[in-house]
Amino acid sequence: MALVRWEPFREIDMLQRQMNRLFDELMPTARETANGITFVPPAEMEETPDAIHLKLEVPGMDAKDLDVQVSADSVSIMGERKSETKTEEKGMTRTEFRYGKFQRVIPLPARVQNTNVQAEYKDGILKLTLPKAEEEKNKVVKVNLG
Repeated sequence: MALVRWEPFREIDMLQRQMNRLFDELMPTARETANGITFVPPAEMEETPDAIHLKLEVPGMDAKDLDVQVSADSVSIMGERKSETKTEEKGMTRTEFRYGKFQRVIPLPARVQNTNVQAEYKDGILKLTLPKAEEEKNKVVKVNLG
């Protein structure tokens, strides 16, 4: 039997890197803003036996400003929210809106038929219905119990 040396600081370092990745996904850093990426649209995914339903929140945009690309195992959404030009004589203008380019690639839990995707964009919500590939629908795995 081999002896394995436990290194607690390596595990702490790995945990810190995982937490940093998580927070980088939730809040863009200054580095991402410098590259032109200003926000990441939130997504919601539901898997059924026949399809994957994906919803993305991209308010204040026209459908023509969105670029959606679907491969067999991922969905890529890119776009740009253009800022409005306001001039105000008196007072102060304050905004928490985020403007600029965004991009998000979402890996899918199963292979899909990317030629049969249905999309709907209404009230700032992009809804994609991604039908599963036939081999994924009929995938049954027998498990040996010993």
